[in-house]
Amino acid sequence: MTRSANPSLFLPLRAAWLALMRFQAKSGFVMSSHVAMSMMMALFPFILFTVALAGSLSQDLVTDDLIQLIFGTWPEQVATPIVAELKAVLAGANSRVMTVGGVLAVYFASNGVDAVREAMSRAYHDAETRPFWKTRLLCIAIVVGGGAIVLAVAAFEVVMPIYTRLVTDALPGAAPDWLSVERLSWIFVVAMPAGAVLACHALLPAGRHPLRRILPGVVLTLVLWAGCGWGFSLYIANFASYSTTYAGLAGAMAALIFLYLNAAILILGAEFNGALMDLSGGPD
Repeated sequence: MTRSANPSLFLPLRAAWLALMRFQAKSGFVMSSHVAMSMMMALFPFILFTVALAGSLSQDLVTDDLIQLIFGTWPEQVATPIVAELKAVLAGANSRVMTVGGVLAVYFASNGVDAVREAMSRAYHDAETRPFWKTRLLCIAIVVGGGAIVLAVAAFEVVMPIYTRLVTDALPGAAPDWLSVERLSWIFVVAMPAGAVLACHALLPAGRHPLRRILPGVVLTLVLWAGCGWGFSLYIANFASYSTTYAGLAGAMAALIFLYLNAAILILGAEFNGALMDLSGGPD
């Protein structure tokens, strides 16, 4: 069967190669550094505010569940020192974390989202025509909406054990394995990054693209993220010596490099979608 008879046979491979070429031509690694640094500055103040708000509304267990929800897919060697510092700060947090600190956290977090917006628009070759205030409000809305979703999921995890126990007691036989609290919790842990990537592709670029056009890049990003997390865990455990090089900054540097790799993969996924659109004849 010839290639001309099946024009789409090699389309994903051609698109992947074209995406790599575009990533390099557009200084993708430089843009990844910008996104990673912006997210580093945005992520932790926003997490601190969100966790402090959740802790003030419910029990300490909610705080632990919320931290697990946010960092559940991170490599353990990267997440452990950050979570320890985060809990230490939360132990002495006061109402200012949820007032002036909260406003600043949302603003800095919107800067991180704005960096992703610029990278996604460039990858899709979309010309930005929206005014500054509209893109900034979009980024702030995504930050606030994302925080609300995280809090809603954390609140649901509080009542989930009660619901699971009621369902288990009502079943005539043994409860299926997927009905366990641990399994259901991991569904949310995995669904959160998947939803975040889908939102980045659907909402942030200057143009609007059909779902079927953005799903390939979303799937590619999630697969590469999973491989990156596994590979980075092995690297940290067996080869890296950040504590020798960076001393007390080892945890922060490991997190920054991890965010850098994830930012590069996110941009590459968008470039893959853009290449597929061009090779298949347009955005529709």
